Amino acid sequence: MGVKVGQLFVNLPVKDLNASKEFFGQLGFEFDERFSDEKGACLILGSNMYAMLLAEDFFSSFTHKGITDTHKENECILAINVSSKEEVDEMFNKALEAGGEDKSNPEEDEMMYFKRISDLDGHLWEICFMDFNQFDNTEYTNNG
Repeated sequence: MGVKVGQLFVNLPVKDLNASKEFFGQLGFEFDERFSDEKGACLILGSNMYAMLLAEDFFSSFTHKGITDTHKENECILAINVSSKEEVDEMFNKALEAGGEDKSNPEEDEMMYFKRISDLDGHLWEICFMDFNQFDNTEYTNNG
């Protein structure tokens, strides 16, 4: 067995921290206030999985590099697996209502169903359902 990490923190620059918190709150996410202040907010994605939403100037202090213009370039795709196709559609629709932008047509293949949305800062999120029960001897589950 290879290396396993205990926690994952993805750091994302945001232009307006309060607007980003409101956006993700409307999708049903919660924040860990122990790791949140006026410079950043700790978005809880799941058990030991977090996205740190960091004000752009604070984010830049860590990298000393420019920030990707996510409206022109892709930095990454943040894929999150939910428990059903219906939950994909529900979260996708909430994201649209909260100001997100549709970045895909509904797609489904033999292994997964997903839709893509960009958040207020252009970060690309893939909301997907993959039924891990179809695989033998897997450590993954649909509920993290």
